[in-house]
Amino acid sequence: MVFFEDECHLLWGDLCGYVWGKTNERIEVPITNERSRQTYYGAVNIYTQQCLIQASETGNSDGTIAFLQYLLSQCPNSRIALIWDGASYHRSQEVKQYLESVNQGLDESNWKITCIRFAPNDPKQNPIEDIWLQAKRFIREYYHLCQSFNVVKFLFELVTHHQTFSFPKLFTYGFFS
Repeated sequence: MVFFEDECHLLWGDLCGYVWGKTNERIEVPITNERSRQTYYGAVNIYTQQCLIQASETGNSDGTIAFLQYLLSQCPNSRIALIWDGASYHRSQEVKQYLESVNQGLDESNWKITCIRFAPNDPKQNPIEDIWLQAKRFIREYYHLCQSFNVVKFLFELVTHHQTFSFPKLFTYGFFS
């Protein structure tokens, strides 16, 4: 299985804060908890175009390892090639140790998880960025339904998790044998 992986961060204050009225005056909308935040790890399968996501407290080594475990649980009989960016927590000692334990005793060609990095500083390479954009666009379109951050998270998960996507960027890399 070949996956493109990235993290997405939702901030409650990003979605609702003010609106413009008919008189071109800014109307403040009270937000009771501006610091609500949710991080999602996500991976899109290059073959099936299915997106798998998992919520995490934050993007860090523990969240990364938990997501790798989740991917393994979703693909128990497959080897995984994970293409991702060079985030510091992707390269952390904890993640390296976890990958060593998963791949322990296997030849590199038989590793359960192989990680491949995108070139640095170019998020446009990663097709899952288009999925994050589509999900956030959907939330903005239905912002009037978002009376709480839990509703925002529900809508985000509804639009992304186990959905099939067909963005041209997803096919930029061709298919792997």
